[in-house]
Amino acid sequence: MTYNLRLRIGLFLTVFGLLIGLYTYRLIRLQVVDAPKNAGQTVGTFTYDTRVTAARGEILDRNGNVLISNRASYNLILINYALFNSPNPNESLRRLVNLCRELDVDYTDHLPITDSKPFEYTTDAAGDTWNGYFRRFLKENNWDSDVSAAQLIKLMRSRFRIPNDWSDEDVRGVLGLRYELDLRNYTALSTYTLLSDIEDTSQITELTELNIPGMQVQASTVREYNTTYAAHILGRTGAIFAEEWDDYKDKGYSMDAYVGKQGMELAFEEELHGTDGILRTTVDREGNIISQRYVVEPKAGSNVETTIDINLQMTAEEVLKDYILNLRANGVNEAGDGKDAEGGAVVVLDIKTGAVLACASYPTYDLANFSRDFKELSEAENAPLLNRALNQIYPPGSTYKMCTSIAAINNGIISPLTTIEDKGIYDYYEGYQPACSLWTSSKLTHGVINCAQALKVSCNYFFYEVGRLTGWRLMDETAKTLGLGEPTGVELDEVTGYRANPETKKKVYLDPSLQVFTDGDTISMAIGQSENRFTPMQMAVYTAALANHGVRYKATFLNRIISPDYQDLVYELKPTVAARLEISEDAYETYTLGMHMVTSEPGGSGYKVFGDYEIPVAAKTGTAQHGGEGSDHAAYVCYAPFDDPQIAVAIYVEKGAQGGALGNIARAIFDVYFATEYENDTVKAENSLN
Repeated sequence: MTYNLRLRIGLFLTVFGLLIGLYTYRLIRLQVVDAPKNAGQTVGTFTYDTRVTAARGEILDRNGNVLISNRASYNLILINYALFNSPNPNESLRRLVNLCRELDVDYTDHLPITDSKPFEYTTDAAGDTWNGYFRRFLKENNWDSDVSAAQLIKLMRSRFRIPNDWSDEDVRGVLGLRYELDLRNYTALSTYTLLSDIEDTSQITELTELNIPGMQVQASTVREYNTTYAAHILGRTGAIFAEEWDDYKDKGYSMDAYVGKQGMELAFEEELHGTDGILRTTVDREGNIISQRYVVEPKAGSNVETTIDINLQMTAEEVLKDYILNLRANGVNEAGDGKDAEGGAVVVLDIKTGAVLACASYPTYDLANFSRDFKELSEAENAPLLNRALNQIYPPGSTYKMCTSIAAINNGIISPLTTIEDKGIYDYYEGYQPACSLWTSSKLTHGVINCAQALKVSCNYFFYEVGRLTGWRLMDETAKTLGLGEPTGVELDEVTGYRANPETKKKVYLDPSLQVFTDGDTISMAIGQSENRFTPMQMAVYTAALANHGVRYKATFLNRIISPDYQDLVYELKPTVAARLEISEDAYETYTLGMHMVTSEPGGSGYKVFGDYEIPVAAKTGTAQHGGEGSDHAAYVCYAPFDDPQIAVAIYVEKGAQGGALGNIARAIFDVYFATEYENDTVKAENSLN
């Protein structure tokens, strides 16, 4: 009996000692080992970190006009801890969902199930990333991956203790929020943002008056567009796509970050995107904020000053639009040619630097309403979302003839004084006998002319013969060095097009019988036809190189990068030579004289527009066949002043019928350019930028 009593007492003391030891260990761990992590944490409080999105850098034109900035925005977030320490979280969420419906505001709900019966999955539209989170959700709750949507609603209803007397609409609404909040317990997703970019402050007032535990208003910023122009080149931002996430996560981006999707927003993403901050917040059980401090301070992105002049851009877009609308209404002649005009583009370059001063595409759209109008825009006639200046390729027509002239004179095939008699129909080849356009329209010829004169009157017959004598190879090499069919260097996405040559024909045609590069192709390429296809941006670069005696600069949209506070200059444009074509003086004087004669002498296709212009202009018009139905395409390239080139302009109108009238667009651009004194030091800060 005494032995049993001692044994019991010994066991009791042993268990008691173990408990004391366990509590002592736990106390030491809390006070010593984990002290830094829990320092300042009061019983009944909860500390959490939220990512604070850094303000995106501004985008400006070359004169300091802000084109895209940021405006203040407000988000509503939900904090798990405070919500689920309240008496009835489900009822709070139901009141919240119902008010959102009344206010007609869309809240964040990634649960991939339809909003009403019969419940079905919407995983096909969810994207890979959110489908991955959904699979994680099923795994964490030990639910089969092949569970039906209807059965999953039942399982979630039981798991989250949703009352049985609720409507199906209320059940689905609250389950969407419970799903979002549950994901935050075992993923790297940041605090749940219920509503983003609330512009109507009255809505914020109504929602916060619900006094939902854990619901807080968080300040943020969103992009604001200060111009309705340049939509195709400024671009837009959007949420990271699933396929982009692997690239962005290694750069420290949050999964719900907004990044550049198109245009300059995408091209200069690295410069514009700042470094997000981490805000550490401590709240009590009711969700009241006790303290806040930045663990990591947010750092705004740099400001990007582009090469664009918004006044030139506005002029280019407006005159291009007016020209095309007038063309559709009236055509260019009694036959109605040009009434089927579809769209067009204008590019303006600084000849000495390659800076893009304007880059217009028509039809266009308003960036501020892109999301709202996307469906309509994507289905609209004439593709307003297409950037024709960079992403559409066209036959250059007679604007190519300067290239043919250089190739022939540079290589001694002809001289500036060489003359050829225009006989109307070029009958050198028995199987292919094209006619000069003058012969086609009036059965007249240009007679005996030299190269400069042939450029002035755009005599196809002359260039058929010169092209035959020169051969495709020399013309192709010249075109390549002058930038045709080559990347221009711009930071935005562009199509490079292709030049007429045997390799191109093999790529373009699947039928072997059509892949042969013929003599007909050679003489056609000499007048800008055959398989020559270039973007308006390439045509502008080509024109600038012609004006620059064969020096071709890399085209660029980037003028300067400036620190977020505008105090420091981070980068400044340094013109980069992309290629040099050694053009003989004979060749240079011949084609520049011919281009000047186009605008300065009667009979030139640009004389009607520029004959009385006070600034001398060099130009070449083009009318290009395109193989489709309707009017021919129209092209116009020019630079000014002729005797001291500063800017080059390329204009293209789909089914514009004739190139000559496009000179009115160029003249409007020259009027603005030469009336403005350009200074690229608009945003200087005192004692900082030179």
